[in-house]
Amino acid sequence: MVDHLANTEINSQRIAAVENCFGASGQPLAVPGRVLLGEGILTKECRKKPKPRIFFLFNDILVYGSIVINKRKYNSQHIIPLEDVTLETLPDTLQMKNRWMIKTSKKSFVVSAASLTERKEWISHLEECIRHLLTKTGRQPSTEHAAPWIPDKATDICMRCTQTKFSTLTRRHHCRKCGFVVCADCSRQRFLMPRLSPKPLRVCNLCYRQLLAEKKKEEEADRRQPEPIHSAVPGYEPSSGDDSDKSDDDKADQWPADTEFYTSEVSWSSFHS
Repeated sequence: MVDHLANTEINSQRIAAVENCFGASGQPLAVPGRVLLGEGILTKECRKKPKPRIFFLFNDILVYGSIVINKRKYNSQHIIPLEDVTLETLPDTLQMKNRWMIKTSKKSFVVSAASLTERKEWISHLEECIRHLLTKTGRQPSTEHAAPWIPDKATDICMRCTQTKFSTLTRRHHCRKCGFVVCADCSRQRFLMPRLSPKPLRVCNLCYRQLLAEKKKEEEADRRQPEPIHSAVPGYEPSSGDDSDKSDDDKADQWPADTEFYTSEVSWSSFHS
């Protein structure tokens, strides 16, 4: 399908239409070899409540945004490189069915489709595009993923101290490392996680201690590394060994720290053909 649609007028028109719907707030999407394969509305589990979002699947990226006027105007554009995507099917809940998680190194979130058939089709096309890209680039599937944020309504108390009750005056916060809903006292620390942001991010006290311990181990390992031996031959440089290569998603008595909230054990616009 990609080879058939690449460099065709109909593909160019489809991509231009998506760009027009996002307007000046969106990034240009037309690049050589990029093909729009399908689109549809999925429900995204956001911080406050599930919300409909428009999704566009290209052969190399996944684009989604908020719906202002369907088929005419979208905003809050997000672009996800498919090479960084891992998918995980999830069990149904009372509120949402046909769920799966889209996991990336910078952001992970849960979406649901209107039907089981629609979910299967989305996952099938996504996995095929990901396989093709990984084969083309020779990269391995991503193994490090950002934790999804637990929705605000999942708990009325802090998921770390299990003492503080949230209210209009006592607001909820999210740890950027584990995604738990925590109170201010349990998340006063900030930690630099370059994979997620160039700025230090809010983390809960437990994750902060774990991150500090990991950083200390890495520093100790670096100190144990032998000093590089520089060659005395004029003009010779030793090898480095490197072959180089704003979001709105900002009741139990007790929540165990290792609780798995997202576990795998448990009519739309069709894809273009």
